[in-house]
Amino acid sequence: MPRVVIIGAGIVGCALADELTARGWTDVTVLDQGPLFATGGSSSHAPGLVFQTNGSKTLADFAQYTVRKYVELGCFNQVGGLELATTPQRLAELHRRHGWATAWGIGAEIIPPEACADLHPLIAADRVLGGLHVPSDGLARTVAAAETQARAAQARGATFLGGHEVLDVRVTGGRVRAVVTAQGEFPADVVVCCAGIWGPRVARMVGMTLPLTPLAHQLAWTGQVPALAGQTAEATHPILRHQDHDLYYRERHDRLGIGWYGHRPLPIDADEIVAVDAAETMPSMLPFTEADFAPAWQHTLQLLPSTGEAKLDTGFNGLFSFTPDNMPLLGESAQVGGFWVAEAVWVTHSAGVARAVAEWLVDGAATTDLHDCDVNRFEPHQRGPEYVRMRDCQNYVEVYDIIHPLQPMEAPRPLRTSPFYPRQQELGAYFLEASGWERPQWYEANAGLLDGRDIPRPNAWAARYWSPIVGAEAQVTRERVALFDMSALKRIEVSGPGALAFLQGLSTGQLDKSVGSVTYCLLLDERGGIRSDITVARVGPEEFQVGANGNLDLDLLTRRAVGTGVVVRDITAGTCCVGVWGPLARQLLQPLTTTDLSNEGLRYFRGTRTYVGTVQVTALRLSYVGELGWELYTTADLGLKLWDTLWQAGQHLGVIAAGRGAFTSLRLEKGYRAFGVDMTPEHDPYEAGLGFAVHLKKGEFVGRSAIEGRDAPRRKLTCLTIEDPAQVVLGKEPVYDGQRCVGYVTSAAYGYTIGRGIAYAWLPAELSVPGTCVQIGYFDERVDAVVRAEPLFDPEMQRLRS
Repeated sequence: MPRVVIIGAGIVGCALADELTARGWTDVTVLDQGPLFATGGSSSHAPGLVFQTNGSKTLADFAQYTVRKYVELGCFNQVGGLELATTPQRLAELHRRHGWATAWGIGAEIIPPEACADLHPLIAADRVLGGLHVPSDGLARTVAAAETQARAAQARGATFLGGHEVLDVRVTGGRVRAVVTAQGEFPADVVVCCAGIWGPRVARMVGMTLPLTPLAHQLAWTGQVPALAGQTAEATHPILRHQDHDLYYRERHDRLGIGWYGHRPLPIDADEIVAVDAAETMPSMLPFTEADFAPAWQHTLQLLPSTGEAKLDTGFNGLFSFTPDNMPLLGESAQVGGFWVAEAVWVTHSAGVARAVAEWLVDGAATTDLHDCDVNRFEPHQRGPEYVRMRDCQNYVEVYDIIHPLQPMEAPRPLRTSPFYPRQQELGAYFLEASGWERPQWYEANAGLLDGRDIPRPNAWAARYWSPIVGAEAQVTRERVALFDMSALKRIEVSGPGALAFLQGLSTGQLDKSVGSVTYCLLLDERGGIRSDITVARVGPEEFQVGANGNLDLDLLTRRAVGTGVVVRDITAGTCCVGVWGPLARQLLQPLTTTDLSNEGLRYFRGTRTYVGTVQVTALRLSYVGELGWELYTTADLGLKLWDTLWQAGQHLGVIAAGRGAFTSLRLEKGYRAFGVDMTPEHDPYEAGLGFAVHLKKGEFVGRSAIEGRDAPRRKLTCLTIEDPAQVVLGKEPVYDGQRCVGYVTSAAYGYTIGRGIAYAWLPAELSVPGTCVQIGYFDERVDAVVRAEPLFDPEMQRLRS
């Protein structure tokens, strides 16, 4: 049995000890520098509000489990949650949030102003336009929940020690060996850092950079509010959010707690947090800066007028953890085996995170999708101190903002640009951002393509970060030829003796093919869930180029390669890629090379190294827009030359540059899946319609035993079309069969070739039959949709194989 040391006895550390010991890992020691169980961290002062609704299905799942568990433990006051709208924009956002809640299985309803006032006596009905009511939300008694879970863990054999400040984590041979305190060393096979705001300091002990910033957040308490006088229970009315002015509220008997996100960001370095014995109250509670709070009180008086009969009594600035993408940090260090983190976790998600991490440790994979929470998801630039601090402060500012799915970060930009960037600027590219890359969404130079084309305008929400040029670029790609910048695609080189066997054991595809073969396949986890989809090009006898989804794929391959002699190298930054796609692609490319690009000379899903003009390239014949063409890879220093060569040669063919908006429309017409959106580790290949990528006969690979012999899927990723061209949905909306929510949308866009809206959705297998009529919940509307056979475009694959 592994010896586990958990650093931090706050709500996360206690929950993790409970979940681990319940699964049979009972040799668990939990250390904390503070007293048990009000240790002095964020858990000790957290107001305990639990609003479960979130645009992230993962965070919503965490929150739902947290509520269920804390209700069972008797540590949760289920008074309900009420989010209020005082502007039309916020009311629309609440309808969108209601859709999320419904899609993720959280009971919720939109209620009118009078009903809001009926639920909470302090609300002035004439100040609000409506509210989102979730009856199962409420207040977690944080310290009590921590202690209750700790006692359960202790009963199974766990040890909890307060007053044990961690001074070091001993590492030998790349693995943790012990945790050092002033009272001695604690041997460990696994160390889990649950230190919260001190996390960066602890992680640094093993050389790990944790992208986390503690920021102060204001919480004030009123004196007695006459409208609440005589209330004996701690809270009887719903917890409130007034997101239009960055506020939330909770009762404590006859007083009101006011939380305020509207003040300037107040970051602090983890090393500057005072010691437990030096803190006036506790290290995570800083002095109240009254001037910062003044607007919050004025906004409160407007929404809850009866608070004018009360006065502010006490307040403090409490420290909480923020990350560059507002998601938790979970998983094992990439450099030090056995050192795990469960950081940037708020009370709302605490038990859910603990369960997931315990499953990950004990079973090798979690039942919840964790790819957006994995600590190794970040690119190197996203771990830089200046970047982390800047993004964390901005995320604090935007906690309650209405964020569009395509809304990019504004700073720091630009960070990563492909070699084609100067030409894209000249063509008037409208850039969005992806993992730091500046990625064109469309090109203003293509505005002239609109002449004679009827490009329908979508609804107002879908029309943000959109231009009719997107539709013209998609259509012209199908008619002629277009250049797509694919440089943001993660590229990994796997080489050396044993490279083939290495990749065979990790992927579902049959890679034992001749040099020049390209294979689409999956990476599965131990439960058979999809952790990525990749393309593997065999560019040499012992050399492969992997087209991956991001840093987590690099992390997986790097870990598995240790001790094998296989070399795994991220080649993304030193290379670039342009997709040359469309029915005239061969006419553009063939005159530029001596390589035979005919269908017989280089077949579909084959590749070769050749020259395009004076530029050496790796040319792979594949296309994610469903057209004839090639992905051309070269070194970054020659990228601009490659673009210019293709651009000049394609002028007589009417070549255009096309952006990501067109790409998304074209890929959905062809039914191509996107990992992290359409499928995640919660789905297996057969459910996702990717059974063709699984080759069971080739031998063993990760996840094979889990999926072998599985029954027919009970749910399927299903193609839907929408007739009304204005009703373009964007993803995460609930899907209804009558009045029953039966699934949710993943990817969506308008199909400019087929002339219909497209949405992919997870539905029960019995509803995934072509011709079935369903409805999509879009804000406060129901949008009619029909299940269709896929792919919608070129089902015979004639264009790709021509």
